[in-house]
Amino acid sequence: MFNNIPQTLVILGLLTLIIEVLILGCSTFVLLFFGIAMLLTSGLIYMGMIEANWISTILTLAIITLALAIVLWKPLKKLQNKPSKTDIKSDFAVITFKLEKDLSPSERYTFNYSGIQWQIKSETQIEKGVMVEVIKKEVGVLWVKPVDKS
Repeated sequence: MFNNIPQTLVILGLLTLIIEVLILGCSTFVLLFFGIAMLLTSGLIYMGMIEANWISTILTLAIITLALAIVLWKPLKKLQNKPSKTDIKSDFAVITFKLEKDLSPSERYTFNYSGIQWQIKSETQIEKGVMVEVIKKEVGVLWVKPVDKS
């Protein structure tokens, strides 16, 4: 292990990346930067750009890890914090029912479905007795629109 520094760095770098990606799910970027730095340092030793001793290896590892952290931290953090805007389609969202009273965008009324009192909202005016379908759901709110008769 101590005589084969480049091979040791490759093995440790791959193990670090596996732990970061598979076990931690890229939640900490420190191991990602360190694993990549180990692989790059090993490559630099193989190419003869740095000496195969522990002092130059550790110094190179520190410099590359720091450089990766400075360059990649913000872009990776943005990717990690990007909210996903996907509506969940389920059988619950395709229910239809007849409105019991008029509904306008500024008003809402409660509707009992599956033992829960829901607020019904619409973006358009809908008259009493019209069949509506749920197009979107939020916490305690069902958004509806008139059912197409085609």
